[in-house]
Amino acid sequence: MIIRQIRPEEKDKYNGVVTHPLQSWEWGEFRKLTGVEVIRMGLFDGQKIVSGFQVTLHPVPKTAYFVGYVPKCVMPDEQMIQALKQVADQYRCIFIKLEPNVGTVWQEDNNLANKPLTDFLLSKGCVYGRPLFTKYSFQLDLVKTEEELFMNLKQKTRYNVRVGQKAGVQIVEDNSPKSFDEYLKLTFETTKRQQFYAHNADYHKKMWSVLNPSGMAHLLKAVYQGKTLVTWVLFVFNNFLYYPYGASSSQDRQVMASNLMMWEAIRFGKSKNCQKFDLWGSLGPNADPKDPWYGFHKFKEGYNPALIEFVGTFDLVINPTAYKLYNIADNLRWKALKLKAMLPL
Repeated sequence: MIIRQIRPEEKDKYNGVVTHPLQSWEWGEFRKLTGVEVIRMGLFDGQKIVSGFQVTLHPVPKTAYFVGYVPKCVMPDEQMIQALKQVADQYRCIFIKLEPNVGTVWQEDNNLANKPLTDFLLSKGCVYGRPLFTKYSFQLDLVKTEEELFMNLKQKTRYNVRVGQKAGVQIVEDNSPKSFDEYLKLTFETTKRQQFYAHNADYHKKMWSVLNPSGMAHLLKAVYQGKTLVTWVLFVFNNFLYYPYGASSSQDRQVMASNLMMWEAIRFGKSKNCQKFDLWGSLGPNADPKDPWYGFHKFKEGYNPALIEFVGTFDLVINPTAYKLYNIADNLRWKALKLKAMLPL
């Protein structure tokens, strides 16, 4: 088998073997619009593509170096590690961050089960890195019937869904420019209210300009008495539904529009023949009620999804000295972003 770069005419074959939207061809095209260089590689058995992965290259400001990122990729093997090192050498990467899309339903002994995988990565020059994706996520099995899914909701969540239905909240798919503008407005209202960092409007617009025409990204909104209370962007990719972006108004919280939105998103996924619904992150087992994300975690938990634990985040270190300096600067950057999120508009 050989690893080589993917050619444009191999787009559909490449998409057929990757397992997450962030590894899709379309996501790479979007990232190019943001000024990021994208390298796509495929493992081939003769003419047949067996697996693939996509590296985004991010310049380190005021230096000649780059950082590589491979989010939600296949589990690296020896051949992939060597290919990544070649990319790193060619593009002067300090390190390449790996977050394999390899997870199982959480159990107490998952660390033991994952040990051969983590030991392999650690033996190949990787170290544990700062996560960009949470190590845990929630996933719902959409193969179940709609009736089974509804009865599996926790009692309070089921009650809240019915509140939204009785109040007359309407959930519709609306991919129009006007609705996308509403999504952006609510996104920045939400991030300011909850004091967390989000990508800027240009990032979201470029993402939408590629992923919506491709059929991957869909915008759902919850409307109550003529007002849009909630907007979500959902991804559909290879029979999986994903919930990467959502925003809500502080108005009319009593009608439980977000609860109804999640239920209708489940129904939307079933209509698209999706087999799983990934809720894009959770706090993991024994979540701390004092964690700022605890409310969002509990909201998702109300739909009774399975808790999935992933292998984790690893940095394939190429330049150890520069890596140490980078981490010092990166820690300062994250502190600045947190401070910026807390400042008034």
